[in-house]
Amino acid sequence: MPSASASPAAEQLSARTAAVWAALDPVIRSGGPLRVLDVGGGSGIFAVPLARLGHEVTVVDPSADALATLGRRADNAGVGDGVRGVQGDGDLLHEVLPTLGDGGYDLALCHSVLEVVDDPAVTLREIAGALRPGGQVSVATVNRAGAVLARALSGHPVEALALLEDRDPAPGRARPARRRFAPGQLLALVEQAGLHADSWRGVSVVADLLDASSGADPANVLALEIALAGTSPYRDVATGLHVLATRP
Repeated sequence: MPSASASPAAEQLSARTAAVWAALDPVIRSGGPLRVLDVGGGSGIFAVPLARLGHEVTVVDPSADALATLGRRADNAGVGDGVRGVQGDGDLLHEVLPTLGDGGYDLALCHSVLEVVDDPAVTLREIAGALRPGGQVSVATVNRAGAVLARALSGHPVEALALLEDRDPAPGRARPARRRFAPGQLLALVEQAGLHADSWRGVSVVADLLDASSGADPANVLALEIALAGTSPYRDVATGLHVLATRP
């Protein structure tokens, strides 16, 4: 994995997402412009930086408001022509993408999506089907172990136990609970979608634990995050999980 100093993409965002950018760095710097599909990335947090690097990005998102934010962000960054926003759902890509031309994306992003969709397996299969052979998908989602520790440390042991047992920590809520995943569960979903991943990494191993007033040098935190992302036992309790998988 690239070091912080060798990964210019990682430096575009905070330490919370540094591990994801560091994993993507060899892909997005591998040659010419890529066709990128960003599912659920409507506000452009990843799409706009990728467009600034010269890639062609299509964002599919169900939220019109998020897509409006995407358009403003892309225009302000001077890459409005390189980012295309389309309203639609990730589990219905086969209906959305034909209106955009043929498939065969080089890279797909599925970040903070699997925890809220109706069926994560269906969404991943749809994304896999949109990739060209040899194309890759970046999957980032919530780590159950990290969520358990976060609830426990914030003084909510009952909720922490519920998350540990894969139960809704607030069963009376009106909105459905967000899913949390263990690394093995995420890797199994990826394989079931016809994708292959060799490993997984932790996202925000320490960044979410640091108080804003800690005084820690952000560059040092970023370097530490990247070093810990692929190292157990530290990655096991990260806030999130990340997998970079390939369509054979």
